[in-house]
Amino acid sequence: MTKRDVASEAENDAPAEAPHPRQTTLLVGHTDAERTLLDAYRSDRIPHAWLIGGLRGIGKATLAYRLARFALAHPDPAAPEVQSAQSLALDPDDPVARRVAAEAQGDLLILERIINEKTGKLFTVIRVEEVRRTVSFFGSTAGEGGWRVAIVDSVDELNAEGANSLLKVLEEPPPRTLLLLISHAAGRVLPTIRSRCRLLMLRPLSIKEVELAAAAALERESGDAELQEAAAGAEGSVARALALFDGSALALRRRVTDLLDRLPAVDQRALHMLGDMLSGSEPQTLSTFVQTVNGYLSRKLEQAAPELLRMHRLALAWEQINSAAADAEEFNLERKPLVFSVFALLAEAARR
Repeated sequence: MTKRDVASEAENDAPAEAPHPRQTTLLVGHTDAERTLLDAYRSDRIPHAWLIGGLRGIGKATLAYRLARFALAHPDPAAPEVQSAQSLALDPDDPVARRVAAEAQGDLLILERIINEKTGKLFTVIRVEEVRRTVSFFGSTAGEGGWRVAIVDSVDELNAEGANSLLKVLEEPPPRTLLLLISHAAGRVLPTIRSRCRLLMLRPLSIKEVELAAAAALERESGDAELQEAAAGAEGSVARALALFDGSALALRRRVTDLLDRLPAVDQRALHMLGDMLSGSEPQTLSTFVQTVNGYLSRKLEQAAPELLRMHRLALAWEQINSAAADAEEFNLERKPLVFSVFALLAEAARR
């Protein structure tokens, strides 16, 4: 297991302003993926397990809940309303939609990290005790005679014991069951789990799609200048756009971007000022910094292809920077030395 990516970890919890996917009825983009699920469902031969992969915050969980609501509300794939459906959309006032939003739908099981009552914080993994609930859940009869659906959000957060427990369910699924596994890094999912699922990869959203989805989540009109800026810096992720849609986060991103554009030149005074902006224990400031740097490195890697030596230097810088950032967060280290270290690595990579 490699050291976690600070930017990715910080995005694991949606911003407070964003509704949870169980409450989200709007799906922006991913029309082809939705059509794949709808066609499979009404064929009455839908695979019992799906691995829905893609970047964080692009709508994977939203799509999973969308399918879950549709199947629970329309348990007969041959029904006329299913055969004529153009999407998986369900009226928000439908009883199933309302029960799902209220976490009161008995035929839907959600496996995710929960609060540790001793610390008041989320557990770092989905505990195996939670995964074992799937055995009794799928072993019982659906309350309304239809489907039993479980959403694992995300399968990346299972430890080895939890993954093995889930595998037992995947190997012998009961009839009329759906397991929807969400993954931010599908290539890292255990091959034994991946091989028993139908893989459905979602693409990053366009800037305009991110803007529309973020505007809907915030109940704002699209066209807001700061929202557009947040969408442009979100790398296709609505979650990132919502996290950036804050005056201090956008200001920090502008400062980091300005310094990155000057590389390999480094302004020591400006780095001191940036270090001051990052001081404190607010996790979002560090994740915004790391996300902006990673976005820069990603673009440079694309430009470097096929220069293997240059790509290797950039990839090494990426690994060192994210490792240092993870240490800074985990051990609550001073942020200013991290800023100087990061820009020293970037300047060296830019010069060579």
